[in-house]
Amino acid sequence: MEFYFASFSDFLWMDGHGPYVWASYALTVAVFIGMALGPKLRKSKFVQQQRALAARNEAAVEVANNEPR
Repeated sequence: MEFYFASFSDFLWMDGHGPYVWASYALTVAVFIGMALGPKLRKSKFVQQQRALAARNEAAVEVANNEPR
């Protein structure tokens, strides 16, 4: 089997097209990572907000129950 590139350096350079090719790969990987982590981060933030809201509601109910009528 014969490879197209004579060395690893030639492979990275790709006859002058390497910077564009590797930048495209890097951007694609970054987008995929963002797409994978985005929903998890949004879910954890949502859960945190809901817990805070529930705590405030519980405190408000407790105050309302302790007030004389």
